[in-house]
Amino acid sequence: MTSLEPWRPERGEEIIAGLTRLDGAVLPMFHALQGAFGHVPKETVAMIAHALNLSRAEVFGALSFYHDFRHEPPGARLVKICRAESCQAMGGEAASRFLLADLGIDWGETTPDGAVTVEPVYCLGLCAVSPAALVDGQPLGRVDGMLLVEAARA
Repeated sequence: MTSLEPWRPERGEEIIAGLTRLDGAVLPMFHALQGAFGHVPKETVAMIAHALNLSRAEVFGALSFYHDFRHEPPGARLVKICRAESCQAMGGEAASRFLLADLGIDWGETTPDGAVTVEPVYCLGLCAVSPAALVDGQPLGRVDGMLLVEAARA
């Protein structure tokens, strides 16, 4: 995973201020904040609302609608497992259950030590090598439970 900045309110304000002139600035702000901090800190909802003259409810509604935005920092390793039909048909569900049981977490959670976050995705475009996953952005094909565990713990 790329190196993330620690959350600092002044850095959040700087990111938001740099994007206020864009049409439809809310989503670019979410992307920029998550790119910098690994998540969209809850404090930024009020900052964005103020900067764009929106209500907090409008900003939070947009944030909660898009499932790709995290509300908490991810683990040091981010595993995204495809849950689309092709991957499911090729054993993706069993591989996912194996990994989640091994880590002792559920979808969208991070291990207590902060080492691994596992998130579902609904198509990676890797159907030819189903089941598929991304580990820190690197694609893996024809995964099984053990391969996922090895990749997550590497």
